[in-house]
Amino acid sequence: MTEKLQKVLARSGYGSRREIEAMIGAGRIRVNGKVAQVGERIDADASVRIDGHEVVIKSENSVVCRVLTYHKPEGELCTRKDPEGRPTVYERLPRMSGARWVAVGRLDVNTSGLLLFTTDGELANRLMHPSQEVEREYAVRIFGEVTDAMINRLKKGVQLEDGLAHFDTIKAVGGGEGMNRWYHVTLKEGRNREVRRLWESQEVQVSRLIRVRYGDIKLESGLPQGGWSELELDQVNELRAKVGLQPEDKSFVDPRHQESKQRKFAKIRKATSKRKDRLREAQRVNKNKRK
Repeated sequence: MTEKLQKVLARSGYGSRREIEAMIGAGRIRVNGKVAQVGERIDADASVRIDGHEVVIKSENSVVCRVLTYHKPEGELCTRKDPEGRPTVYERLPRMSGARWVAVGRLDVNTSGLLLFTTDGELANRLMHPSQEVEREYAVRIFGEVTDAMINRLKKGVQLEDGLAHFDTIKAVGGGEGMNRWYHVTLKEGRNREVRRLWESQEVQVSRLIRVRYGDIKLESGLPQGGWSELELDQVNELRAKVGLQPEDKSFVDPRHQESKQRKFAKIRKATSKRKDRLREAQRVNKNKRK
């Protein structure tokens, strides 16, 4: 039995289908010694290499689907490595052997809030794909006057440079001072900087943006910025069912032996504080070297 190369590699944890298709297009993947093609099918005995390194192909039964929620701070990049040495979201995640975390979508450097990570690239692909219409919710602080006419246009649809876009819902919420007002908005796709561009099309400014929900998964109350929490098996399977995947029967989380949220979050805050101190010290040393 053969399967599509990008599906097999996504399931094996080497990235989402989109990421793997980009690798194939760039000629970075070889199958049985030949440069791979998008849509190519392989069997279980195929020899696959990415950038010259042999990869381990995993069967569906051997993959344990894990999902993390991560509270991204502003200033972190959604990339594995940054040539300028800036902090990335992957630096804080738990290390694994024989698998890697795949991000479900991205947040730009100035946006904070909920990010999902999984070991299952197929799950990541389906959660991101527009055809699944998985809802995202954002808390947005707007600087400038927002009128009913603007809200109606944003719901009906606004022509952006990459096509028509709209919010499904827009709800004013309490808080804010002067010209700053908070809104909660929802939409079912994740184009680059889409929330910001939609508001900016109405000549107002997004002064703060936080993702608070992805599908049915909410940003956990009290989870510190820079902290992560792993979903239990029933939550993972609810997420898988939502995008038409079979349930998982294994989990790394044992609810019987979990520490309290207060203790866990206290540890995260302590670790985050230490990391900030190390970054500040590294920046100070680098600054002195340049003098």
